[in-house]
Amino acid sequence: MFGVMNNPAGAYRKAGVETKVETATPHELVIMLYEGALTAIMAAGVQIQEQKITEKGQSIGRAIDIIDGGLKACLDYQAGGEIAERLGALYEYMCNRLLHANLHNDLAALDEVAKLLRELKGAWEEIAADPAVVSRNKAVA
Repeated sequence: MFGVMNNPAGAYRKAGVETKVETATPHELVIMLYEGALTAIMAAGVQIQEQKITEKGQSIGRAIDIIDGGLKACLDYQAGGEIAERLGALYEYMCNRLLHANLHNDLAALDEVAKLLRELKGAWEEIAADPAVVSRNKAVA
């Protein structure tokens, strides 16, 4: 009647993440995207050191997908104006640095992108403390 769960902890984590995403505000989702990109970059750094080339490529690809397909894709250039334009350019730069890191196993490039993401994430976390600011900044990610 009931199947055996091969990985109950993994299933629980997946359900927890899905629930968190479904109940998160747009602002919280942006912070989650930063966290996901940072996690992927940290994994890639370890994978470079352990010479796990395939896994490194997958982790860097995941970080690029999050930055380009998540953070950059949700920018509203019309409503966000110059701030959105600058963030878009910064996200593009980060993706280029990640491609470089992938091709050259460059830990410094990974660290550079991680530092930029941490700074942006920190700014979003500060904004989260003021709900009035959050509602005004829905157009920029």
